Amino acid sequence: MSIVFLVHHIARKDEPDEDVKLIGVYSVRAKADAAIRRLSSKPGFVEYPDGFHVSEYELDRDHWTDGFFTVP
Repeated sequence: MSIVFLVHHIARKDEPDEDVKLIGVYSVRAKADAAIRRLSSKPGFVEYPDGFHVSEYELDRDHWTDGFFTVP
């Protein structure tokens, strides 16, 4: 089983203009944490320091398996 670490940043969470960014995909947690440290003082990110999230993802498997629907 191979795991990677995804870093996302979400600004204005739960607001209509919520802004989600995929920062990067890293081979180890330490590199994901280093990316957060590098970016946390940059414009935009500094205003939303709690917006960073790290998720573990297993490679070579489906992660979204239930289909989807759209709201008109």
